Amino acid sequence: MQSEFPVNILLVDDQPENLVALEAILGELGANLVKSTSGAEALRCLLQDDFAVILLDVQMPQMDGFEVATLIRHRQRSRDTPIIFLTAFSSNEQFMFKGYALGAVDYLIKPIAPNILLSKVAIFIDLFKKSEALRQKTEILQQQTSQLEAINAELQMSEERFRLLSTCSPLGVFVTDTEGHCVYTNPRFQAICWGSTEAIPEQSWLISVHPDDSAIAQSTWTAFMAEGQEYSQEFRFQAEDEVARWVSIRSARLVSEQRQFLGYVGTVEDITERKQAEAANAQVIREQAARQEAETANRMKDEFIAVLSHELRTPLNSILGWSHLLRSRNLDPQKTDYAISTIERNAIAQKQLIEDILDVSQIVRGKLQLHCQPLDLAAIAQAALETVRPAAEAKAIALVDNLQEIPRLEIVGDALRLQQVVWNLLTNAIKFTPQQGRVDLQLSVVPDLPKSSISSPAAYEPGYVQLRISDTGMGIDADFLPHIFDRFRQADSSTTRAQGGLGLGLAIVYYLVEQHQGYVWAESPGAEQGTTFTVALPLVPSPSDPVPAAPPDPQPAEVGLRALVNMPILIVDDDADTRDYLTFLLESQGAIVTTAATAGKGFQLLSTTQPALLLCDISMPDMDGYTLIQKIRTELPAPQAQIPAIAITAHARVSDQAHALASGFQHHLPKPVEAEALIQTILQATGATAS
Repeated sequence: MQSEFPVNILLVDDQPENLVALEAILGELGANLVKSTSGAEALRCLLQDDFAVILLDVQMPQMDGFEVATLIRHRQRSRDTPIIFLTAFSSNEQFMFKGYALGAVDYLIKPIAPNILLSKVAIFIDLFKKSEALRQKTEILQQQTSQLEAINAELQMSEERFRLLSTCSPLGVFVTDTEGHCVYTNPRFQAICWGSTEAIPEQSWLISVHPDDSAIAQSTWTAFMAEGQEYSQEFRFQAEDEVARWVSIRSARLVSEQRQFLGYVGTVEDITERKQAEAANAQVIREQAARQEAETANRMKDEFIAVLSHELRTPLNSILGWSHLLRSRNLDPQKTDYAISTIERNAIAQKQLIEDILDVSQIVRGKLQLHCQPLDLAAIAQAALETVRPAAEAKAIALVDNLQEIPRLEIVGDALRLQQVVWNLLTNAIKFTPQQGRVDLQLSVVPDLPKSSISSPAAYEPGYVQLRISDTGMGIDADFLPHIFDRFRQADSSTTRAQGGLGLGLAIVYYLVEQHQGYVWAESPGAEQGTTFTVALPLVPSPSDPVPAAPPDPQPAEVGLRALVNMPILIVDDDADTRDYLTFLLESQGAIVTTAATAGKGFQLLSTTQPALLLCDISMPDMDGYTLIQKIRTELPAPQAQIPAIAITAHARVSDQAHALASGFQHHLPKPVEAEALIQTILQATGATAS
């Protein structure tokens, strides 16, 4: 008979042969038979194991069976263990009662019938097995009960922690089902979304999004549920009667340990203060940047004013100095010629400075106008090259070009402004190239032209003519190269700088090229390694037949010494020096000159005389030139009302010229006026011919 767990039977008898006999009878039960020859040994066995039944001899030395039974019953663990007394004495009722009183379950007289003993012991073995199984089940049940109680306690604690976390959380928490419908929200979520801690069943955070952000919120949330990636967005929320607040929404898929998709869990966080802080910080940064930019601009302007003062005063020093020496009349003829050429050269330099300043002024105000027409860029470059050749020869600088090898390169542009571009670049190259250096001017048609980064050509588009001007001069430092076309910027603005200029020429070049839909960029390996400026302008698409070369511009005829003989001319100008200069110039050509210091005096003279021409200033104190010419055209009778009139003024802008012509002048000459240009214009206006 096999058992799921061991079954022990304790055999106690002081006679070994009796123990052997019992072992022989009970051996077939398959139990573990533990033999003991004394009561003390039996008690020791009970300390180690549990027994299904104890077969206990009554008559034993030192400690009889009744004494052993008494001790067994006093022990808690063996109190209920069945005891069968065995004795060789007659069935004395007194012994039997004593045995039963001690808790014996039976009292057998030796010799014992084997079948009776087997049946009785088998019953107790079966009872023991059932009791042990029940005990084990009870223990398992108790363990399970304890575990369940512990789990319930932990669950209760966990639920309490979750409730506390959910209630006290600074973040709003929401849980949705797989369709995105809310199944749980905490109080903070409710407070953020609709300004109340009362739950609104199945209401999503989407209903609280500001109307201006609603579309993007809906689309991103729909995309999130479709794709399953983590969701993180920031939107404005606006509850009823509340100002808009910024809220951060984060969400992720909710998946069980068995990888089952349960829905979505997410948080909402009020980030209004952070956004306000960011906005305030951004405002501070913008203000700091604006302040720094203003300080930089002021510093650049201060530097520019200092440079302007230097550049204007330097030629004035030569002009005034040599003028003083000429007045002294102590110069020989050769020195006199040198003085006059120096005064003229410095006056021209001042004129160029003023023209640069006026150009930049018009650029800043967006008033610079171009008069575009088809022209040959090679001819423009050649004209600019010839203009700067004397300056190059003075420094023994070699001018190398390929203009003779280039056919007509037709572009659409303003001839004067493009010549100004080439002249500025060539002048710069000569200025910054040392004695006996070299300046190259190369024209070419390129199939590719930079489209993205002008300073670092990468992507291209076809149909451009490219003009490259390279020099062997001082080069440009890499740190300054990105600022080379900025206004009022020079690589060296210190008082010890070696080269002059206002730092406006390249800014004008950049603007003019840009206005021609072209590109310009500078390249330099570094200081003392030369510089290359490249201008690229769009070509006019070539027709099937070749375009004939543009005829050269007609040159004005040379003016004779007495071109204005007997021509009566009225000069109106409030500046006495200008009146004296013009009077001397015109009278030297044979004209009969009358002058007026005010517009009113000029109008009075014109109403009583009939001069052939009026030379009139614009800015005068009592009445300006525009008003005077309009008054002449409208108030005087013929032929005075139709008198040819030329405006001679320091207002040299294109808009000033247009204003003068619209007011009634036939021509506009900006100061300073060149003598030959003035005489040619007078002849043109009066229809006379040079004598």
